[in-house]
Amino acid sequence: MNLSSTVKLNNGVDIPVLGLGVFRSPEGEETYNAVRYAIDAGYKHIDTAMIYRNEVSVGKAIKDSGIKREDIFITTKLWNEDMRQGTQYQAFEDSLERLQIDYIDLYLIHWPVKDKYVESWKVMEKIYAEGRARAVGVSNFHIHHLEDIFAASDLIPAVNQVECHPWLTQVELVDYCQNKGIIFEPWSPLGAGQLIDNDLLKAIAQKYNKSVAQLILKWGLQRGFINIPKSTNKERIIENTKIFDFTITEEDMAEMFTLNAGKRTGADPETFTF
Repeated sequence: MNLSSTVKLNNGVDIPVLGLGVFRSPEGEETYNAVRYAIDAGYKHIDTAMIYRNEVSVGKAIKDSGIKREDIFITTKLWNEDMRQGTQYQAFEDSLERLQIDYIDLYLIHWPVKDKYVESWKVMEKIYAEGRARAVGVSNFHIHHLEDIFAASDLIPAVNQVECHPWLTQVELVDYCQNKGIIFEPWSPLGAGQLIDNDLLKAIAQKYNKSVAQLILKWGLQRGFINIPKSTNKERIIENTKIFDFTITEEDMAEMFTLNAGKRTGADPETFTF
């Protein structure tokens, strides 16, 4: 496995195992440069969202890089307010326009907005059926949210993007998704950066001559996840690619699981208020 490696989604579409996330990366030069650094380093996968307010910079960076459209995997997301207002389809069109592309590789429902996510999934079905998104999925969905989708639709989400890291290992949800053929994709894999200074992780990382960030990304890779770490720092963007030349032992993997405390660094899908 290497930076060019992909896994197959449940509809046969290939998704690169490592991508660049641009959450909290501001519109403009910072995001533009981060995407250019990533593409120059060999990344083929960029993950953004309407609510990140940086789709224009992402699209411009991809266009200016000269990379062929078919050689880059682009994810973006349907925001909550568009679900509440019933403007899901227009929101998709607007994302395409900002990104300067004519299809999305992966389009996700960003949060399970109460009484709106099943209806929104029907719109996702339409977008997928039209071939305007090569795959559709969800983000921040718990098991009961997924079961509501299954009850209303035959289209199984390709991906579930959820907060997951050694403080929040999500074992039950991961097992459920993997049993249903849904690829699990952690956001905030480094615990919003707070895990970098964890003593246990530092000690394990040292054994492999790797950084804590590289160790955690490899931990996710060995669990079968797609990794999309966020960074705007050129050196870290490159560093995050150097996770394919070592294997964490079963003992060290198990040791990392002992950090699980159900601790979130972001909102809980059951109680979010935005």
